[in-house]
Amino acid sequence: MTWSLIARDPASGALGIAVASRFFACGSLVPHVGPAAAFATQAFVNPVWGTEGLRRLGAGEAADALLADLVARDAGAAQRQAHALDARGGGAAHTGAECVPWAGHVTGQGLSVAGNMLEGPQVIEDTARVFADRADLDFPDRMLAAMQAGEDAGGDRRGRQAAGLRIHRGQAHPWLDLRADDHADPLAELRRLLAVARERYLMVAEIMPTAENFSGAPDRSDTDRRIAEAERARIATGRASASFATTKG
Repeated sequence: MTWSLIARDPASGALGIAVASRFFACGSLVPHVGPAAAFATQAFVNPVWGTEGLRRLGAGEAADALLADLVARDAGAAQRQAHALDARGGGAAHTGAECVPWAGHVTGQGLSVAGNMLEGPQVIEDTARVFADRADLDFPDRMLAAMQAGEDAGGDRRGRQAAGLRIHRGQAHPWLDLRADDHADPLAELRRLLAVARERYLMVAEIMPTAENFSGAPDRSDTDRRIAEAERARIATGRASASFATTKG
């Protein structure tokens, strides 16, 4: 199951994982992201690879040494696939010999793509190529455009079901964490959710507390003004909200 993209935004330093699969709720098990490192565990998934892997990467361990240790300790390593970016910018990947074909990975500067049970190598190749080519896009849009290119190249050979996008901006908590757990077009659903997030959520996220600023910005009046202005501008141009939220009264 599954292909995933790990990428770092050179402009902001943000770090994210996007994943898609014909496997329910892949966004809950595959991506593990922290302030400075990211780890994706997939195929016959071992979630402990992800939780332990992210903790050790966060402590400064190199991705290649970490993966070598996980592979050596796991009797099921031949059925596992994992890839990671560490805090020093290094990348590493493991595709077990018993992963269902097509399976493989590609790594580059600030970028790693891996997948299994795919239509062919073009899935990860196109994912990596489009991410590299679309530096004009905002980071979340760039990641989703890359994943869509992989889907257009064939994606998971069984079909579609779920997808996820998790992005951190230097904090232990995510700046953005979206999932489509059971959907006929999960990447399109992530794009809708991203549009919903931009209507209000990401403006609030800008003033949320951080490890460096424990209180954040308690006065939300400026944020409320910006949200109201954006809503008025949307209505004035005749654009409907992307949200399915309802309002009582």
